[in-house]
Amino acid sequence: MKSLILLRGLPGSGKSTLAKVLCEHGKYPVLSIDDFFTDAETAEYKFEFDKNHLAYKQCEEETKNQLKKNCEKVFVANTFTLDWEMEPYIKMASKYNYKLFVVSVENYHGHENIHLVSHEQIEKMAAKYKVKLY
Repeated sequence: MKSLILLRGLPGSGKSTLAKVLCEHGKYPVLSIDDFFTDAETAEYKFEFDKNHLAYKQCEEETKNQLKKNCEKVFVANTFTLDWEMEPYIKMASKYNYKLFVVSVENYHGHENIHLVSHEQIEKMAAKYKVKLY
């Protein structure tokens, strides 16, 4: 069964760390909008708010490319705090005959986010975060 797995959660929840565990040492692709802001050579992360829309598009396009290749599993680790952020992936899963899983990752480990997102901003994101239980 081909699976598209969306890992969602607030900054610092461990989405990227979990994705690294689940992808079986790189056997399966892990995609994120963070990829857009991470230098391929130095691995330095530098977020630029005015380019965020480009990062979302790049992540969607790369996901579509992986689905077209019929990868057995594809992981996408983004905050996905709002339903509309998941909508393109839900449509892609249907179009390319992938089973969709949405996994919420929670910060029980108490780590801070590596992207320097303020506690105030995380609180705002948390207020909008909805979970679909049925």
